[in-house]
Amino acid sequence: MTQITPTTARPPAPETAPTVEFAEKRAARRRPAPMAWFRGDGPHILVFLIPLLFSFVLFSWRPIVDAAVMAFQQTNLVAPPKWVGLDNFATVLQDPLLGTAVLNTLYFAVLALLLGYPIPLFVAVLLSEVRRARGLFSALAYLPVVVPPVVAALLWKFFYDGSPNGVFNTMLGWVGLGPVPWLSDPDWAMPSIVLFATWSAAGGTVIIYLAALVGVAPELYDAAEVDGAGVWRKVWHVTMPQLRGVLLVTFILQIIGTAQVFLEPFLLTGGGPANSTTTVLMLIYRYAFQSSMGGDYGAATALSIMLALVLAVFSAIYFRITKSWSTT
Repeated sequence: MTQITPTTARPPAPETAPTVEFAEKRAARRRPAPMAWFRGDGPHILVFLIPLLFSFVLFSWRPIVDAAVMAFQQTNLVAPPKWVGLDNFATVLQDPLLGTAVLNTLYFAVLALLLGYPIPLFVAVLLSEVRRARGLFSALAYLPVVVPPVVAALLWKFFYDGSPNGVFNTMLGWVGLGPVPWLSDPDWAMPSIVLFATWSAAGGTVIIYLAALVGVAPELYDAAEVDGAGVWRKVWHVTMPQLRGVLLVTFILQIIGTAQVFLEPFLLTGGGPANSTTTVLMLIYRYAFQSSMGGDYGAATALSIMLALVLAVFSAIYFRITKSWSTT
């Protein structure tokens, strides 16, 4: 008897994935036609979008364009403007006070980073470990942000009285120190401003860090405790890696903010003593409102554009370098 070998049935061939061209054509066919968009929610979206775009263009982009045009003009906003080309930029670059303002701004930025960058993180970590009345302590940490800046600056200026009877000097006298010429000495003026700026702005960063700490999985801390990690090792090996992206963003925001410092030196020292606290923005203010020409807005906007370009280039390089740091 002849043995018949059964044939093995072949499985159906899998469907081949559509090519890229076919997928694009199919997606194109699914796109709504203009009439379908008009009959749908398109007009409603447009109605709500137009006021937003109009406000954004009117109050944001138009002043930027006007400032860019004004940088090439000689104008005091009263007499007719006169085109001067790059003369405003040359005037700014030849100003002997520009180098002093740039160095003072860099000095402020370095001190503010050394003092104001780690303190909010330290306070946020401490508040995250508090089991009771965390909301009360968070509100107290944020309270300086609520105080109007002008009121806070005038209050601290009173505290910074350089006489032995000043508030801070009296406190230093209790431990046998002082008196310190807080705002009247070129060596003490900028650190005093940095101290006030850190106090007034740290609360907002503390809240940001606290919100980020909420997203850290408790299991990571439990695993670290099982491995015998203490508080500082948990902060370094668990908290810091989880906050890496937030830390990178707050760092660049603080760099941009410190480069535009104006209110603190303007209210506390007026740029003195001996221009030791004159910053770039204070120099812009002097061009615009304290010039002998009755307001040299062309030079002021030229320096403003130069500062904006420097910050834009720095930000682009920073985000380029740290692009992979926040995800690894």
